[in-house]
Amino acid sequence: MTRMNRRHALGLMGAAAASTLAAPAIAQNKKITVGALRFTSHSGSFIAVERGYFAEAGLDVELKFFQAAQPMAVAIASGDVDYAVTAISGGLISLADKGAVKVIGGALSEHEGIDGQKILASDAAFQAGMKTPKDMDGKSFGMTTAGSSFHYMGAKIAQAEGINLKFKPLQKVGAVIGALKSGQIDAWSIVPHIAKPLAGSGAVHIIGDVASYIPDYQVTTLFTSSKNAADEQDMTKAFLAGYSKGAADYDDTMIDMKGGQEGVDQMVELIHKYVYTDRPLEKAKPSIVNGTMMLNRGAALNMASVRDQLEWFKSEGLVDSGVTMEMLVDPSYVETMG
Repeated sequence: MTRMNRRHALGLMGAAAASTLAAPAIAQNKKITVGALRFTSHSGSFIAVERGYFAEAGLDVELKFFQAAQPMAVAIASGDVDYAVTAISGGLISLADKGAVKVIGGALSEHEGIDGQKILASDAAFQAGMKTPKDMDGKSFGMTTAGSSFHYMGAKIAQAEGINLKFKPLQKVGAVIGALKSGQIDAWSIVPHIAKPLAGSGAVHIIGDVASYIPDYQVTTLFTSSKNAADEQDMTKAFLAGYSKGAADYDDTMIDMKGGQEGVDQMVELIHKYVYTDRPLEKAKPSIVNGTMMLNRGAALNMASVRDQLEWFKSEGLVDSGVTMEMLVDPSYVETMG
């Protein structure tokens, strides 16, 4: 099966899932909090809020923003946040091991033929000869925290190339960007809406694509507390129904261009309320458009990718070796593959 066929399979699966994700009857205006990052890849949530899809599902959603994945997982476990979209991290897996959280669906995926996450080199490292991922041997690679998705991506790239990387935890995405631009670290990987503007500035260079090393990577997932997954099924289905409508709008508009340029312009204006808010719309637009990646239809979940991530975290000793997929994922809500 080719990677493009996987994309089509996810699309077909997601379409089927979307048809079954009709919101159940719940008390109207039920207040919930949804965690997010200010990334275009979180646009499914933004669109569902702005276009009333969560409200149609009976939910009054407040978005709460974070700067890294692990704090979001902690917020889910503590009950400060009800649902969230983020990458699988060591912290999330450890909380699943304790029975606190569950992955319930898929959000962002890497797909052949659709722009994805980029591998970046600082200008200093690039000028010194680091022109391809293989040239990163012995170099420093930025990440927010040990056990983050950045750690996973860097390790998989290093494994594929047979090289060693020196991982540097810098806690926040902004700090990693600053370190890369100033040459304090040599390399990093990140979504295109951040990667391309950095490369355009000349301070950073794109030297590869993550998809070349991690095909069909389930970059981000939808997750909630184990209690919500088990005991609040109607609320969870309502969240997934609203989110999935938002994600479908995003794919239809930004990837399939069903609304033409006018539709793209309207979508960019909506997303700008949440992403690059410190820039005027005309300056933010190119970065938002550059960040276009495919969101999973119907929140379909690539179980093979999630399993690979779990096994890597276990092999590195970042999570307990006894954690199982059953502890991490509740597959009952969406279509799955792999």
